[in-house]
Amino acid sequence: MLAALIGKKIGMTRVYDEEGTIIPVTVIQAGPCSVLQVKAAEAKDGYNAVQLGYEDIKAHRSTMPMIGHAATAGTGPKRILQEVRLGDTPEAQPGDVWTVELFETAGIRFVDVIGTTKGRGFAGGMRRYGFGGQLASHGTERKHRSPGGIGANAPRGLGRAIKKGKRMAGQMGHVRRTARCQRLVRVDKENHLLLVRGSVPGPNGGYVLIRQAKTKA
Repeated sequence: MLAALIGKKIGMTRVYDEEGTIIPVTVIQAGPCSVLQVKAAEAKDGYNAVQLGYEDIKAHRSTMPMIGHAATAGTGPKRILQEVRLGDTPEAQPGDVWTVELFETAGIRFVDVIGTTKGRGFAGGMRRYGFGGQLASHGTERKHRSPGGIGANAPRGLGRAIKKGKRMAGQMGHVRRTARCQRLVRVDKENHLLLVRGSVPGPNGGYVLIRQAKTKA
């Protein structure tokens, strides 16, 4: 079964291995997560999946459908719900609680961490894509950070039409990203912490999904 948990990014620190080498790690408070729903391909759902809920919230901050949905699993409403697809028929049952011990028991060494990157707002081409800008001489006036011509090499008959996917100014960040095959350095069962080598998308306090790496054992 694919091991997965919902968690919250705490921040970065460093740990030492047996040889005294410094390892930069991201601390993630993962779980405990309640299993709210189980879907099976043999049933009417048509696919195998487990729906996880993370972080309790007060009932007045939820909705009646969500309160009733959580009550069927014998738990209260949750702040974050995430569905995890599985290849095989899930063995879990609604009401089960998953913790970081799931990763330790399965002997998982690499994980994929899915999160939302930091939002940078509206950004120009230089900040968004690293453009070099225009010349600072030869008559260039108040155009040093402009992208330059944007309609060059257009097909014949369309004039200076802008091609789809042209790199221009626009919204930067706040997109879903996956950090793949990050090494799981340490599991702290007492404090529900996972220490993952390297960076994780999103700001401190952001919610992430940690799952067993799909392309590396």
